[in-house]
Amino acid sequence: MSFVLYFPHEKLVFVVLLLLSTQCFAESLKDSLKNIEAEWASVYYSMPKSKQGPAYVQLLDKAATLARQYPNAAEPIFWQAVLKATYAEQQDAFSALGAIHEARDLLIKAIKINPKTMGGSAYVTLGTLYYMVPKWPISFGDDDAAKQMLEAALKINPDGIDANYFYGEFLLLHNKPNEAALYFERATAAPARTEQLYADNQLKAEAKLALKNTHERKINGEKGIFLSVFSSASAK
Repeated sequence: MSFVLYFPHEKLVFVVLLLLSTQCFAESLKDSLKNIEAEWASVYYSMPKSKQGPAYVQLLDKAATLARQYPNAAEPIFWQAVLKATYAEQQDAFSALGAIHEARDLLIKAIKINPKTMGGSAYVTLGTLYYMVPKWPISFGDDDAAKQMLEAALKINPDGIDANYFYGEFLLLHNKPNEAALYFERATAAPARTEQLYADNQLKAEAKLALKNTHERKINGEKGIFLSVFSSASAK
């Protein structure tokens, strides 16, 4: 027995348009994310600190708008978290503490939507926050959680520049220079992603410097990226 499937012309047109619109939405999201990443990298690595605050506010508005347009996408949520965390450096300690907690919650939300968000970068960022912020009762700092998050990122993307670099930094801050050097080497050897070329190349340069310092046994306790603002607060 055979069946003939009749597909009305109107329905065919509808399906084609639906597929095209979905593709356009996907391309629009990808392009928007790429633009946000490029602008963030330019601000973070090239703009004077004194001018970064307003730029981060504008980028946060763009990321928030994108998150509303694509409520089921994890990537805009991830970028909101990154922007809130980096903007924290421009704020007073009290406001920065609130921003960092918001960033943590956004990262957890993004991971729940898609654990492999940004090739594991959501886990990297969350792990980095856990080891950079002060511990309770000031904030949520937790070295065990940091290690767990960073190792989860490495499982997702073992060759990732950010996963290897920040795990190396984590080990270095815990006085394990020999182990740290292995991850810095992996970060310097990893290929930069075409969609995040500028940021990846900047991070590779930092990994090369960190590797040099590690070989020279210059263990740097500075917390660097995101949260040096809390160093004074945690000492009080």
